[in-house]
Amino acid sequence: MKSGLKAPVLVAIALLLTSCGGGGSSSSQESFVSGNGSVTFIDPEKRIEAPPLFGMTLSGTNYRFEVGKVAVVNVWASWCSPCRAEAPALVALANKYSEVAFIGILTRDNPATAEAFQRRFSLPYPTLIDDSLLIGFKGSLAANAIPTTVVIDKAGKVAARISGAITVASLTDLIERVSGE
Repeated sequence: MKSGLKAPVLVAIALLLTSCGGGGSSSSQESFVSGNGSVTFIDPEKRIEAPPLFGMTLSGTNYRFEVGKVAVVNVWASWCSPCRAEAPALVALANKYSEVAFIGILTRDNPATAEAFQRRFSLPYPTLIDDSLLIGFKGSLAANAIPTTVVIDKAGKVAARISGAITVASLTDLIERVSGE
């Protein structure tokens, strides 16, 4: 192999090895990378406004998040194995923190498979099916991996992000911290 070709080939191999697996054949799945669970917290004075979160849900209803309470926004897809792994923790935390709005955003998935995922894990919160909503997070803490979970403060500003699968401890800490502000 010529030395000029080594770097691009190594980058492509690295992306393939770190991409979120879980089956399926959609080429859109290959463009996402699974995060490592790293947490980013933004000081309140440095936060910027989250995009409006509204639209059609997987269940066929319209949903609109109203600013004024803490929100946890989870970006997921049914084909993503870390998304399946974190689902029970998200369900438990959504049930524990009823005063917090939990919202899913489905990305690069088909609705039938996503609906089966939602039923399997008994997700108690709405999942928006318009992944163009993710563009609105650009400039703050964008969804840079799948899954990604963003916490929005009571003022409607992006406060934190977990890049990759959440843990009960990591998300509980962020919910408590942002809710206490």
